[in-house]
Amino acid sequence: MIGNWIGTVGRAGRRVRRSPAPMTYGLIALCSLVFVTGPAAGLNPAYGTGDALLAAQRAYFHRWGVVPAELFEGSARAVLTPATALFVHGSWVHLLGNMLFLYVFGVMTEERMGHVRFTLFHLGCGYLALLGYAAANAGSGQSLVGASGAISAILGAFLYLFPTARVTSLLPFLFFLPLRFPAWVVLPFWAALQWLAAGQAGQGPGVAYLAHLIGLGLGLGLAWVVFGPTTRVRSAPAPASEGEKQP
Repeated sequence: MIGNWIGTVGRAGRRVRRSPAPMTYGLIALCSLVFVTGPAAGLNPAYGTGDALLAAQRAYFHRWGVVPAELFEGSARAVLTPATALFVHGSWVHLLGNMLFLYVFGVMTEERMGHVRFTLFHLGCGYLALLGYAAANAGSGQSLVGASGAISAILGAFLYLFPTARVTSLLPFLFFLPLRFPAWVVLPFWAALQWLAAGQAGQGPGVAYLAHLIGLGLGLGLAWVVFGPTTRVRSAPAPASEGEKQP
C-alpha cells in the first residue's frame, strides 16, 4: 500500500477544469471487483473459512501475483504476473489505500494525459515497477500483489504536471491535523519516507517500498519526456475562498 497520510487535491492556483476520468474510475471498479470476488476479501463462501481460506489466499496470490524466484524462469504465466498483480490486493486496507490514491491523483493526471495514454502509462509503469522489484529480489519466493507501483508512477507524473496543486495531508507526528501543502512539498517528502522504509524493509512487513520508488521515478521521467518542460500547471495562488474548495 502506498500510504495513508495524503488526502485530497486542491486547485493549483486557478480553476483546473475537471472532466470525467473513465479510466481512473474503471481501474478502481476493476480492482474492487477482483478483490471482493477473491479470497482476500473473505466474502466469497466458495473459498471456505479458517485454514481453508488461508490456503486459498496463498494459492491465489501465488497464481496471480509476482513471485521473483519464478519470474525469470521464462514461463508465459510468470511473465504475465507483473500485469495481473496490478489488480490483486492483499487486504481491505491495501485495496482502500491504493484506490484512494488512484482517485485523488488519477483524475487530473488522466485529464492531462488523455484516456488511452493514461491507461498505457498506468499499466506499463506498474509492470516495470514490479519487474524492477523482482529483479532486485530475484531469490524471493514471496508473492507480490497490488497496484502501488503503478499508482506511484501516477504520483510522479502528477508531481511533474501539477507541482503547485495543493494536497491536504494528515501527518501522524502533527496529530493528524489536516494541512495543505503544494505537491512539490508533499510528494518528495513521501518519497523520502519510502526510501527510508526501503532501507529497513527486511525488518518490517512485506511492503514493496522499492516498487514505489521505481514507479515514482518512472512517472517523473516519462512525464518529462512526453510533456516537456513547458506543460506544467503554474499560476498565482487563488483566493482563499476558491483555493480551499474541494474538487
